[in-house]
Amino acid sequence: MKKILVIRFSALGDIAMTVPVVNDLATQYPDLEITMLSREMARPLFERLPKNVHFVAADLKGRHKGLRGLNHLLRDIHFREFDYIADLHDVLRTQWLRFICRLFEKKVAKIDKGRKGKKALTRQKNKVFVQQATSFERYAKALEQLGFPTKPTFTKLDYSSFCETQKANNETWIGIAPFAKHEAKVYPMAKMEEVIKALCERKNTTLFLFGGGTEEKKRIAELCAKYPNVQSAQSQQGLAGELALMDQLDVMLSMDSANMHLASLVGTRVVSVWGGTHPFAGFLGWNQKMGDCVQIELPCRPCSAYGNKPCLRGDYACMTSIAPEQIMEKLSPYL
Repeated sequence: MKKILVIRFSALGDIAMTVPVVNDLATQYPDLEITMLSREMARPLFERLPKNVHFVAADLKGRHKGLRGLNHLLRDIHFREFDYIADLHDVLRTQWLRFICRLFEKKVAKIDKGRKGKKALTRQKNKVFVQQATSFERYAKALEQLGFPTKPTFTKLDYSSFCETQKANNETWIGIAPFAKHEAKVYPMAKMEEVIKALCERKNTTLFLFGGGTEEKKRIAELCAKYPNVQSAQSQQGLAGELALMDQLDVMLSMDSANMHLASLVGTRVVSVWGGTHPFAGFLGWNQKMGDCVQIELPCRPCSAYGNKPCLRGDYACMTSIAPEQIMEKLSPYL
């Protein structure tokens, strides 16, 4: 049996976007043994994939930190046993791993990040407003370079066995993930609370708020105390429990963040809010629709592919100018 090592570290959302592609690889090449090398936090994403997919966690802050740590990592995963290496990240860490694997005559391929197209899309003047290849397409292209073309057949992950609570037939469950790492990707909380208040006025409706940081948990607790039908989505079963909850939602309202991708993996419709970033950069969730994206047109946006640049105007108008009513209008078809 041939063996392939698939590598993707980075943020949870980026790792989540590998799931449909790895699933398709596994189902369409059942005689291929696949090892997914990533961060421990992502393990639940791969536990429901076909049996020829194995997950290995890299301890990038401990044993596998730095150049010496990467060499430990290569030995720990027995890299000489692999026939193919697919680098779906292409950063200094993975470039070193690729270099060593090439020395041992392994067949190696890497992702094309499409930097030129994204730069043209996000530059200040003369933007080239063209849909870029999605991350899913870029991941699949890297695998194709190794001789494994795939067709996109993935539907959803099944986490029904992890359900801690079950929705009644007459209930509406709405997920809200109001947080993101960068300010250009966050809808103002005061306006988000207007959306939450309006949704809470619906009968038989429960809202679940998703967020994991210390400040995020604090803000979620405040909203849960203020609105009786608002609950925290944090699960005792961790990420797997949250995925099971997402699977039962009628709709998820999310920023351009990891929760958009997680909800997409379990087949939930997502209304996503876009500010400094844009779906044209290729990061819309799996099987999500452009028509469900909430965004306004401004000559300065998108200013970044990843949302990590400060606002050129200084006022984040791309987010602050979105009215709560616009979000409610996008949500209404799913309620």
